[in-house]
Amino acid sequence: MTPDARQREALRRLTLTVARRLHGLLHGEHLGLHAGPGSEPGDARLYQPGQDDVRTMDWAVTARTTHPHVRDLVADRELHTWTLLDLSASMDFGTAHSQKRDLAVGVLAAVTLLTRGVGDHGGAHLLHRGRVVRWSARPGMSADQVVAGALGRLWRAADPRPGEPPMRLADAIADLSRTRRRHGLRVVVSDFLDTPLDSAPDWQTPLRRMSADCQTVAVEIVDPRELDLPAIGLVTMTDPETGRTRQVHLTERVRQRYARAAAEQRAAVAAALRSAGAAHLRLRTDRDWVRDIARFVVAQRRTAHRLARHTVTRPTTRTRTAP
Repeated sequence: MTPDARQREALRRLTLTVARRLHGLLHGEHLGLHAGPGSEPGDARLYQPGQDDVRTMDWAVTARTTHPHVRDLVADRELHTWTLLDLSASMDFGTAHSQKRDLAVGVLAAVTLLTRGVGDHGGAHLLHRGRVVRWSARPGMSADQVVAGALGRLWRAADPRPGEPPMRLADAIADLSRTRRRHGLRVVVSDFLDTPLDSAPDWQTPLRRMSADCQTVAVEIVDPRELDLPAIGLVTMTDPETGRTRQVHLTERVRQRYARAAAEQRAAVAAALRSAGAAHLRLRTDRDWVRDIARFVVAQRRTAHRLARHTVTRPTTRTRTAP
C-alpha cells in the first residue's frame, strides 16, 4: 500500500528533520562531520600564513584576541537513509484497511518522499523468511521505483540455505549497523511482537548501538485486533510464526485479560525503544497513517527547534592563582 496522489502531495510538503551530522564525500543538503566547502560556520582557529584563505578571516575573533583567526566551514553532505522492513510472518495480518505488511511497504515509500534530496543515498534491508535481503537505491529514484526495486530484489533473492539458522529482528538490526557504517538516518519498521514482559527484548541492545551513531526512528505497526478481541465465542487462533493452532473461547474474562496483557506488551515496546534512544512512531492499520506520519514529522521538527533554541554555550571560566 503506497501513498496515493493526495497523500504524496502532503508528504512532499514535509521534510524529516535530521539533526545528527553526517559522513560523506559528496555535496548535499545536510551538515557534515568534517570541515570543507559549505555554508555552516565551524570552529575558529589561528590563521596559518600561506595555507589559509584570507577570505575566511573571522574579524570579530581577530579583534577580540588581537591575533588573526579564520573560521572553518562545515561541509554540507549527502544523507544516507536505510530502512529495515520486518516482513516476517507476523506482519501477514490485518483486520482493518490493510495488512501490516502493506503498511510497512507504504512507510518505505513515505520515508523516500520525506528524505530524498540532492545527492542523497539509501535503500532497504528486508527481513523475510529468516534472512535479510539488501537493496541499494540509486540517487534520484522516485518512491515508486524504490518500492518496486526493493520488492523485486526480495522476490529474486535465493532461498535460505538448508540448516542455516534463521535471522531475527535483533540480527537484522545488527546486520544493518555492520554493513551501513556512514552516519545518517535509520528507520526500523516492525510490529515488535517478540517483546517479552519480564525481560528486555533481544533487539534493544543492537538498536541502542545503532542509535548512538545514527539518528534512528522505530515505526511500530499495530492492528486493532492485536489490542482487543471481539466477543465472538469459540475461535481457532494460529501463530503465524510457528503455525501452531489452538481453540480459544473468548469469554469476557479472557478478553479483559488479553487486553491488559496487550497493553502491557505495547508499553514494554515503547519503554524499550525509548531506552534504546530511538524516536517512536506507532501506526495502525485502522487509521490514516499518512496523517500520523505528518504529525510525527511536525513534532520532531518542533522538538529539534526547541532544543536548538534552548541550547546555551557555557563560557569557559579561568581560575587565577593569587600571587
